[in-house]
Amino acid sequence: MLEKMGEFFDARLSGYEEHQLTCIDSAKEFYPYTASCLPQIAGTRLLDLGCGTGLELGYYFELVPSAEVTGIDLAPGMLEALRNKFPDKNMTLILGSYFDVPFGENSFDAAVSVESLHHFTGEEKIRLYEKFLKALKPGGSFILTDYFAKSDEEECFRRAELLRLKKEQNIEDDTFYHYDTPLTVEHEIEALNKAGFSSVSVLNSWGPTSVLKAIE
Repeated sequence: MLEKMGEFFDARLSGYEEHQLTCIDSAKEFYPYTASCLPQIAGTRLLDLGCGTGLELGYYFELVPSAEVTGIDLAPGMLEALRNKFPDKNMTLILGSYFDVPFGENSFDAAVSVESLHHFTGEEKIRLYEKFLKALKPGGSFILTDYFAKSDEEECFRRAELLRLKKEQNIEDDTFYHYDTPLTVEHEIEALNKAGFSSVSVLNSWGPTSVLKAIE
């Protein structure tokens, strides 16, 4: 049965970090790598989309202890765990959908998202990327570390499966339900370009997981 996104993650909170680090190939490499790709300047203002318990933030605070982080997530338990993990850090944690939360303009030096955005369509992402592109300061960057489909066929199959399951379970609302529907890397880059980022590059890859960098 499909579960609402926030409820899905909170129900698995106790074993979440262990699962992420031990069940996802190369996670112990790509979390610190992601942190290393973010600006390493004191006081950096960072927007974290789908921050969860902040696995990459632990590595980032080691590099930039004075970073100002705004984290957004649908799971209240995840946000509470993150708050308790870093009680001395400058964090603003927001419970909600990053599709709905206003980001402001010219507010952040960088944005990051790790293992969160593979649940949404290209059209949904373009609108999101347009919104937080405006929130980045001139020259700002977005680091996306995520799980990607290996082929167009896989991408289409997973989206069709989600729609089939929603119909089968009589789900008609617009709430986000947990089901992996990753784009291919090529379609992700296309969405970022359509949103207006000036350049997008692949920094590194581990199997289905890649790190992309988009420049404002």
